[in-house]
Amino acid sequence: MVVSDSIILRVKGPLELKCQLDSTKVPHIQSMINKTFEALCSKVKSDSLVLNVCNSPVFIWPNKDVFAKSDNITANTSCMDLLHFQTDQESTSKKSGKKKGKKNSIINMNLMTEVTEPVLSSAPVLHRSTKHHFIHTILPMDCVVTVPIDETLKVACGRLMGALSSQLCEMQTVTLQHMKETVVLVPQAFHFLLPEPTGLVTVIYPAGVPDSQLDVVRKELHHRFELPDDKPYLKRANAFHFPDEPYKDGYLRTPHVNLNHPTLENGKLYLVQGVYCYHHYMQDHMDDNGWGCAYRSLQTICSWFLCQGYVEQAVPNHKEIQEALVAVGDKQNNFVGSRQWIGSIEVQAVLNQLLGVTSKIMFVSQGSELASKGRELANHFLEEGTPVMIGGGVLAHTILGVSWSETSGQIRFLILDPHYTGAEDLQVITDKGWCGWKGPEFWDQNAYYNLCLPLRPKTI
Repeated sequence: MVVSDSIILRVKGPLELKCQLDSTKVPHIQSMINKTFEALCSKVKSDSLVLNVCNSPVFIWPNKDVFAKSDNITANTSCMDLLHFQTDQESTSKKSGKKKGKKNSIINMNLMTEVTEPVLSSAPVLHRSTKHHFIHTILPMDCVVTVPIDETLKVACGRLMGALSSQLCEMQTVTLQHMKETVVLVPQAFHFLLPEPTGLVTVIYPAGVPDSQLDVVRKELHHRFELPDDKPYLKRANAFHFPDEPYKDGYLRTPHVNLNHPTLENGKLYLVQGVYCYHHYMQDHMDDNGWGCAYRSLQTICSWFLCQGYVEQAVPNHKEIQEALVAVGDKQNNFVGSRQWIGSIEVQAVLNQLLGVTSKIMFVSQGSELASKGRELANHFLEEGTPVMIGGGVLAHTILGVSWSETSGQIRFLILDPHYTGAEDLQVITDKGWCGWKGPEFWDQNAYYNLCLPLRPKTI
């Protein structure tokens, strides 16, 4: 994430793109669109542009030497002070603070313009009507900059205005590249948190064009940002999720990041890489209590591949999982709609059938041997980074990582338990150990275990 001594400034708002065409010839269309974007750039640089700090009465005119409509805000106000002002306003607008935690270092602003203009009286004018084509769409501006916490508002606004102008230029390029006659595909901004030292970057993609048709664009971006070509850093699904925005589907994401990690002598952490959804009993109006734990672990694994942009398929439900096993010849037709358990071998088959993902299977003759599998699991999380499904006896779990000491052999397992039946309450899930670190004694020492270790595809 963003380091603690910096603040994210984010500006969102619509800009109207209106373009009247006297001809449908390509050169004319391109010329008129270019002129329209030039006018929008002038609008962004004009004195009428206004930024409103969300959840506050603060309005800022960034092109008027940062004139602010607030007694407490000046051009020399630090961004940290502005963040405190926003936080104070948010806290007074809520009845009570149910959750305690770190405050997000994000200042959200609305992009606005003054509409009041002097009225000029003039004589009526007659226009001869001819055939015209009209292009009209809304550009969803979404601009982000990262600044030091002690940066002045004047300097920060200068950076924001520069970023807005640059974003308009990139939207102009994307609009012209993907035009079809007089049809404009709306350019959309996506933010990605790339490995250091690059950090947070913004990429413009045309709406309606799937990721599968943007391979060439992504390859150019990978080259520009010096990224390897074996991981989809810049697919839409990998876009940075701002911590102040809730997920719409209701699933908890990556609950293990809220845990304290165990300390082992000379121990190292080897964790799942990226985002996943916590799938467990009784979700999605499905009563699978007592038989669906492996299905839920499989769903968590599928969500990982979806969240990282490796696949576009939605997470399968129980029926779709069963149908996939029938399709590959693993089960009979009467398996669909049943409450029969599945294991690691079935999980491997479904991943391959539905996602095209291959997996390795690790066989453990008894649970007591899992304590000696630290090296294999550490290498998996280091190289592949995917969640691991483990099944033994009548239980299935998801392994999200290990804390392992190569010198002493000590090991702890980070377990996501699909047997949870409650609501999506992060505190209950972490406090009660439904997502938590477990010792080797967690496993049935005499039971036979299979582990399904999904392999990450090498793709851009």
